[in-house]
Amino acid sequence: MADFAQGGMIGTLHNLRNRPLEELEAELMDASEETPMTLVLPCLYSELEGPAMGPIVEKLSEVKYLKEIVIGLDRADRLQFEHARRFFERLNQPHRILWNDGPRLREVDATIAQKGLEPNEAGKGRNVWYCMGYFLASGQSKAMALHDCDIVTYERELLSRLFFPIVHPALNYVFAKGYYYRAAEGRLNGRVFRLLVAPLLRAMKMTLGTNDYLSYMSSFRYALSGEFAMRSEVVSSLRIPSDWGLEIGTLSEMHRSYAPHRVCQVDIADAYDHKHQPVSEDNPKQGLHRMSTDICKAFIRKLAVNGTVFSPELFRTLKACYYRTALDMLDHYYSDAVMAGLRLDRHEESQTIELFAQSLMHAGEEFFAHPDASPFIASWSRVVSAFPDILSQLTDAVAADSAS
Repeated sequence: MADFAQGGMIGTLHNLRNRPLEELEAELMDASEETPMTLVLPCLYSELEGPAMGPIVEKLSEVKYLKEIVIGLDRADRLQFEHARRFFERLNQPHRILWNDGPRLREVDATIAQKGLEPNEAGKGRNVWYCMGYFLASGQSKAMALHDCDIVTYERELLSRLFFPIVHPALNYVFAKGYYYRAAEGRLNGRVFRLLVAPLLRAMKMTLGTNDYLSYMSSFRYALSGEFAMRSEVVSSLRIPSDWGLEIGTLSEMHRSYAPHRVCQVDIADAYDHKHQPVSEDNPKQGLHRMSTDICKAFIRKLAVNGTVFSPELFRTLKACYYRTALDMLDHYYSDAVMAGLRLDRHEESQTIELFAQSLMHAGEEFFAHPDASPFIASWSRVVSAFPDILSQLTDAVAADSAS
């Protein structure tokens, strides 16, 4: 599966050979002396009952270079939180669970809300943001990685390859984005990236002209992966969206704050499969329907910040260009799937492209209707400026939940 092409503005770290996992982990053990590492696991309680989380925890318990594991737990009541504590006891590393729906962390949230700095909606972005706050408050590590908790093909190499670029002393990256190809059970997956993000970026270049930001975003082979790692100095000033634009928003913020040579993407898995979202054609607030709208809004907001002037006419042109580009790319995906012996339903994917084209227009309508919307959560440096003891409140709440 490997190649060695370096295209785009950022470094691409390929899997050029099957290097033994033991070698990677030995080098990470050495690096951990100077750069301790924390893993963040944002999860829903329901994922503890799914097929992926148990094997993930079993494999993580064998990782020796981690200083700490921080688990963000969403949608859990008291009994479910107690079960989660028992569930994660098999981890051999020090670990903390942020019970995001518990009364103590809700009180912290209420404090932050006094000055309007709290996340404006529940979801993965909010979960990750609080875990980042705890990472800063704990002060245990100098590097942080995050991956999803529904990966049914999880292997330890994923984590080692994710951390390696930002902690190895010979490298100079502050942020690493994981990438992989998406196929499982004989089917080509990754619909939102293949059918929305990739053709939309091409269409934006055609309608708006190539610029530094679009070239940067086009450099990522899988911009929507939920796996990334960063140095601690990145975390305090990073603003992330609270909606489905989390991954695009995070990459956009890295573009704003750091030179491209400090950012890389790394091949972290030969096989990757996780939970698939429904398309939800009839419900714009769920599934890929909502995800696609939030992603389009993330791109629009970033381009507007950079000075792009949008108009209804421009959106109509962009939609038409996107639609034709996506259909052309679908032909390539179909050929790729046929040669690989994978299934790809061209009619179904064409319908999904039509839905994504509608999502693009809806994103434009929301942009015009709410020009003052602020989807990004405040950075932790700003929150600490407003509430100097907030990180202590956060760690005290987590410790009290752990002890109760």
